[in-house]
Amino acid sequence: MLNLTYTQLAYLHLATVIPAFFIGAFQLLRRKGTQAHKRLGKIYMILMLATGLITLAMPAHVGPQFLNHFGLIHTFSLLDLVSLPTAYFAARRGDLYLHRAAMISLYVGGLLIAGALAFSPGRMLHKWLFG
Repeated sequence: MLNLTYTQLAYLHLATVIPAFFIGAFQLLRRKGTQAHKRLGKIYMILMLATGLITLAMPAHVGPQFLNHFGLIHTFSLLDLVSLPTAYFAARRGDLYLHRAAMISLYVGGLLIAGALAFSPGRMLHKWLFG
């Protein structure tokens, strides 16, 4: 098993979450149901799955911890890991309402809200950007 440092995990997380942020925004704004939408959607889902798994490996450094590892921010990792299969299987069944709801929830919760929280004082991104 890989034994990565917190900093290495943070870089891996950024390598998956940054492209997912832009692909997700692009997907939300463009025409749905096309082959390009489906292909980009698969890439987005792989990036978000990797993001969710990576963040589960990162210990919480801010706020209370559960099991000496997980913090409240990990709730968004769980949102990620529930929303992805929900959206995927909904699309496969043709339930576009559920697919849309799961993907919007994933983008807003998993990228916008969790991303905003990542810049709060005490977190690594805040330290990197603001000292």
